Amino acid sequence: MLAALCYSGNLFTFYVFFELMTLTSVPLVMHELTHEAVMAGLKYLFYSVGGAFLSLFGLFLFTAQGAELTFTAGGVLDSASASGVARLAVFLMILGFGTKAGMFPMHGWLPTAHPVAPAPASAVLSGVITKAGVLGILRTVYYVAGPELIRGTWVQYAWIGLTLITVFMGSMLAYREKVLKKRLAYSTVSQVSYVLFGLSLLQPVAFVGALLHVVFHSLVKNGLFLSAGAIICKTGKTKVDELKGIGKEMPVVLWCFTLAGVTLVGIPPTSAFVSKWYLATGSLASGIPVVSWLGPVVLLVSALLTAGYLLTVSIDAFLPGSDYNYAALEKHEPTWQMLVPIVTLTALAVLLGVWPGGLTSLLTGIAGSVL
Repeated sequence: MLAALCYSGNLFTFYVFFELMTLTSVPLVMHELTHEAVMAGLKYLFYSVGGAFLSLFGLFLFTAQGAELTFTAGGVLDSASASGVARLAVFLMILGFGTKAGMFPMHGWLPTAHPVAPAPASAVLSGVITKAGVLGILRTVYYVAGPELIRGTWVQYAWIGLTLITVFMGSMLAYREKVLKKRLAYSTVSQVSYVLFGLSLLQPVAFVGALLHVVFHSLVKNGLFLSAGAIICKTGKTKVDELKGIGKEMPVVLWCFTLAGVTLVGIPPTSAFVSKWYLATGSLASGIPVVSWLGPVVLLVSALLTAGYLLTVSIDAFLPGSDYNYAALEKHEPTWQMLVPIVTLTALAVLLGVWPGGLTSLLTGIAGSVL
């Protein structure tokens, strides 16, 4: 279904496969078949259906306006003659597809679904499924409506406001959360809205930063969730307070977790530093009153909170303090089959920040075709 989304040639086909993707991903959440897992799966489904109704309504409004739904770089609507109904359709589709991306106020399914899903399923939900929502918004704004239709209108300002609220709120909730996988889920809520913020600026540099962050966040968050899964599988520990000294027991996994955390914070020369630099630079260059400086401030605050909720785990894991019982130390390192994907994802997340040129050039070309 994900491949079908990428190859869809028009908005109607995209919507059909988007909904099929939702139905086929619900079992990932319900996999354990416990009461909690089933209820979380239903919550994911209800939120997704709610978002689907918003997107479908927007699709109907587009059709009523006589819009051509075939994807065309730069959009197909004439911004000079388009009515307010067309802009309302764009906003409804941003909210609808934004549900899958975890954008406020339709983010509630993410922190519920992740803790009960198996770690590989959580990795897919966070690193891949949420990006389908991003793709839906990108296709709607840049390939159907056209960015000029909403530039400087209430739609753009409302979209920017929702993304910045989500970035800050997700980071703050992650900082306060005590369950490891739920903390990572709130982190996803925040980080995916970095992408949506870059897209909402309708600015080429920010657009490149948004697409870079799609790739880098997928690598990092998949690695983090797989690391969390290895910890839970080998030790049964699910809460952050239980992880003191775990770096002595699982050094390879925790070093990967630490490097992925450093990357997500945006410390150079890791990959997320590159994408966040482009996002902040694009925001400053956008010229949008208040937003041009407020965006980088929110991103910086979010980065500090990210350091607070990820790097503190690593500090306690490797430096548990004098009360740690070293005599009872027992190695829990997972098998090589579990370690290979974790190490590979971590290495890619770091190395793509050292050599980002090829990917950046590719995405700059895409930005040039739509803006």
